[in-house]
Amino acid sequence: MFISPAYAQAAGGGGGSDFLVQLLPLVLIFVVFYFLIIRPQQKKAKEHKAMIDALKRGDRIVTGGGLIGTVQRIVDDREAVIEIADGVRVRILRAMVVEITAKPGASGGEEKAEKQEKAEKKAPSGPTYWQILGVPENAGQAEVDAAAATKAGDPAAAEAIDTLKDPVKRKLYARLGHDEFVATLKD
Repeated sequence: MFISPAYAQAAGGGGGSDFLVQLLPLVLIFVVFYFLIIRPQQKKAKEHKAMIDALKRGDRIVTGGGLIGTVQRIVDDREAVIEIADGVRVRILRAMVVEITAKPGASGGEEKAEKQEKAEKKAPSGPTYWQILGVPENAGQAEVDAAAATKAGDPAAAEAIDTLKDPVKRKLYARLGHDEFVATLKD
C-alpha cells in the first residue's frame, strides 16, 4: 500500500549524454585554470625572457636577491657582471634579474640630480691640475705620464703630478672637482 513500484530504466538510450554532462564541469574548471593561472604565467615568463634578452651594458638593474647595480658586461647567455658599488663587481645569473630600473641614456631622477649638481658647480678658483700639466681632462695615463716627465722640475706641478699619476686620487679628483679636492687635502 505505501510502497510505490520502482521501474528500471531502459538500457542504452541516455548513456552518451550522461557522460558529456559529467565531463562538462571538468572542462569548465580547466578553462578557468587556463585563463586565470596558466596563461598569465606564460605571458609573464615571455616578458621576463624578452627583458633578459634585451639586457645590455649600462642598464641599471635589480636582482632577485635585492642587489641594485649597473651592468658592466654580458658574459654569455646565462651570466652578466654588474657593479654594485665603485669598483665592486659581481657576477650574476641573468635569469635573476627582476627589473631594469633605468636604461642608458634615459634620464631618471638620479641622473637628473647629478646633471643639475654638475651644472651648479662653479668654476675652480685657480687652474686645475689638468691645466697645470697641459693635458685634456679625458687624457689617458700615458699622456699624464708624458706631461709629468716634462714638468718634473716645476714645484707648482708637483701636487698635480702626484694626484693625476695615482689612479685612486685621480678618480677622486674627477669626482669631487678641483676646489673640493684641494680643500679635502688641506684638512
